[in-house]
Amino acid sequence: MPQGKPAVVPDDGLTTRQRRTRPLLIVHTGPGKGKSTAAFGMALRAWNQGWPVGVFQFVKSAKWRIGEERALKVLGDSGEGGPVTWHKMGEGWSWIQRPGSEEDHAADAREGWEQIKRDLAAETYRFYVLDEFTYPLKWGWLDLDDVLAALTARPGNQHVVITGRDAPERLVEVADLVTEMGKVRHPMDAGQKGQKGIEW
Repeated sequence: MPQGKPAVVPDDGLTTRQRRTRPLLIVHTGPGKGKSTAAFGMALRAWNQGWPVGVFQFVKSAKWRIGEERALKVLGDSGEGGPVTWHKMGEGWSWIQRPGSEEDHAADAREGWEQIKRDLAAETYRFYVLDEFTYPLKWGWLDLDDVLAALTARPGNQHVVITGRDAPERLVEVADLVTEMGKVRHPMDAGQKGQKGIEW
């Protein structure tokens, strides 16, 4: 895409503006680092545009105080850009904080997904980050047909970005933008654990 121009313009009857503002379903997957980081970078852009942003974290612990959460909450409360709402496990729905069987955890994941469906139907946010959402799909905790139906039929102009390894092929097929993060080298390969300012 030289100079940001598409190589091909489809004959779909849409104007340039209509095609340019079409809501996107985005997937960041693969074994490399940076899937969530890239999604939160997009959330910053959405905030800057004044869009309501909804973040739903499906796997990271509620005890973690990641930098993106703090930054986006401060920005959301600043009155400058769009409002930001952050939902994470351990605060309303969780499968790590509460003890229980795998079925209990699956039920909690379904509860989180049901909230997302309600928000999509109500057009609560203009930009959604479904962080680590591929895992409850991979583990069979959520019905993939239900997820794909809700995502592809979402009303209005709602952008959705999904992160996590091993994105289901059917999700990849319906997404508008898919990035696979590859790993060439990682400090963990040399026994180094995650560190402040880099992982959180």
